[in-house]
Amino acid sequence: MWTAILVFTVLALVLGALLGYAGQAFKVEGDPLADKIDALLPQTQCGQCGYPGCRPYAEAIAAGEADINRCPPGGETTIKALADLLGVEPKPLDAELGEEKPKTVAWIDEQVCIGCTLCIQACPVDAILGAPKLMHTVIRDECTGCELCVAPCPVDCIYMLPLKPELDQWRWPNPESRIEIAEDVSLVIASDPALGREAEGRGGKHAMVAPSEVLSGSPRPAGPRDDGSRA
Repeated sequence: MWTAILVFTVLALVLGALLGYAGQAFKVEGDPLADKIDALLPQTQCGQCGYPGCRPYAEAIAAGEADINRCPPGGETTIKALADLLGVEPKPLDAELGEEKPKTVAWIDEQVCIGCTLCIQACPVDAILGAPKLMHTVIRDECTGCELCVAPCPVDCIYMLPLKPELDQWRWPNPESRIEIAEDVSLVIASDPALGREAEGRGGKHAMVAPSEVLSGSPRPAGPRDDGSRA
């Protein structure tokens, strides 16, 4: 019995040593540039870029086989980040691949779902739970919004709903929209002397007229003056 134990022990040590040597001798080094590029991609795994996932697309960019403007879900933000990483000029998103959209998440109408499992098979990140002939549901935190589950559904019970911005996703409004509002206010004041006098009475020609007043076409009642009296 002891002889058998000794034989198996020696055999395990020899095989372990061989496996360790093979792991070092045939080790495939990853591409650090591809890793950095992959980290900047949105990881939707949607395939809109023409590659089966974000990692293959990152490897193609690192190899110089793909351009940086092929990711509609990432949009302008991802393009600029890739351009900064690679030291190249940003490019407009390739319109043939789609357009940048707000972040969305899939939602299944469970009362209509027939449990065909086709959406489960299509989901690249396993974000859908369900079983054959039983209702399915989406794991919201796992869904990447790739939309690959929508087309296979035979009863059209899957909808892409916009995500409400959270603290880590919220961004300041585009300054250009504020400039447009200011220009609209100025134009309305120029065409309506009453609004102009109202604005001047509040201490400034343009700044104190709210956009809501412009849209409604009439100024709101004046508030208390600096001296405490009312208009």
